[in-house]
Amino acid sequence: MGQAGQVGPMGQAGQLGPTPAAEAGVPVYAATVVARFPHDTGAFTEGLLFCGGALYESTGKEGASDIRRVNLFDGKVLARARIAPDLFGEGIGCWKNTLLSVTWKTGLGFRWALPALTRAGKPFRYAGEGWGMTSDGRDIILSDGTPTLRRMDPATFAERGRIAVSLNGRPLQKLNELEAYRGRILANVWMTGFVARIDPATGKVDGLIDLRPIIAEIANADPDAVANGIAYDPSGDRLFVTGKYWPTLFEIKLGDEVGRAQPSQ
Repeated sequence: MGQAGQVGPMGQAGQLGPTPAAEAGVPVYAATVVARFPHDTGAFTEGLLFCGGALYESTGKEGASDIRRVNLFDGKVLARARIAPDLFGEGIGCWKNTLLSVTWKTGLGFRWALPALTRAGKPFRYAGEGWGMTSDGRDIILSDGTPTLRRMDPATFAERGRIAVSLNGRPLQKLNELEAYRGRILANVWMTGFVARIDPATGKVDGLIDLRPIIAEIANADPDAVANGIAYDPSGDRLFVTGKYWPTLFEIKLGDEVGRAQPSQ
């Protein structure tokens, strides 16, 4: 955060720095912590969501990837499905009574029946990488680390639309874990400590959530221990965030505006 609440542009490396003016640009909001819950420090978190009132999480890395149903209050795994050891698990999306999961570079996805997390049907294929996923009730929305989110058919996983995401008029790279939230899409911006709030109709980022104080609280020096995991519980209107190898899952709410993300000079 720059001086006097100024926040600079999202640069090539995804960093934010100070700029001389704070009148223009996308607003940045504090993440006010409402509650803290235990989280598995061994989880390389790739996806987090509520489906049917239950909390689910996906983890990555070859040989350690899984899909799990988790008890919010103590962090214990209630059910687990292992991903083949040669695959790197990534995001998950909820569709009716199933979860869909994708893998990083192999273009291979799976369906899991809920709540037991048993395999349902045949694997599906898609082009490019798989990073994060969410559902807006009509489509599965897939990220792949680029500024483009893809709308996928939940039944066939065929692409049927795209959202070009921009921050202050420039493409926003490194979109990762996704969550549908109050008519918007929230996206972890990898390696920045910020969550982008995206208008799916225009692709424009209309707000950023600053998770850097929460990351500082975690104080994990591992460079992989980034914020990655957003879950919205619509039944209680509750928003949660966590990260890779974090000991804590945080319930948060959007706080005051603390700065502006300035257009690049």
